[in-house]
Amino acid sequence: MSQGLDGLRESAVINLTGAVTMVVDDSPFGLDITASALLGFGIKTRYACHSGIEAMEILKDHPVDLLVVDTEMPEMDGYALVRWLRRSGLDPNALTPVIMTASHIRRSRVAEARDCGANFVITKPFSAATLLERIIFVARDTRPFLEVGDYFGPDRRFREGKPPLEERRADVLRRMKLDAEQAAAQTNAGGAA
Repeated sequence: MSQGLDGLRESAVINLTGAVTMVVDDSPFGLDITASALLGFGIKTRYACHSGIEAMEILKDHPVDLLVVDTEMPEMDGYALVRWLRRSGLDPNALTPVIMTASHIRRSRVAEARDCGANFVITKPFSAATLLERIIFVARDTRPFLEVGDYFGPDRRFREGKPPLEERRADVLRRMKLDAEQAAAQTNAGGAA
């Protein structure tokens, strides 16, 4: 990475002006809105792409610090672009933080974004504050990149510093079971007194 996001991981002072950013969205309006939100934080969008194919060509030759990609695009959607990027072997771009944007996203599509290697998904319309919050989160994210089967990307499990997302279903079920066991133990202890 160039000086942009890498410096965020080590500093409490946030300076995003050096980040090399690419925004990929087939909608000119969506592209402009995202680029304007980034500019509000001092981030100039170096590469504004209207397709995944256009983005691929740039990513092959130019390092990028942050990628903001729309999920739904013709020819090559954002999921395919991120999957290609993670598997490309391009150094350093294969490890670039990726925030995906979506107008309408079902739970299955959130899982698809996670499983293609994206760091985060936000829904449109998003506020500039939400975008900034996600950028800071991915800049400070210390999850390792893993290669498991067809997957290559950030560890899909959040340990510390949970993002503002729902807990994994298995974790919710485990917590509910523990709560029920504790409640039953308290009820049994109270009845014995």
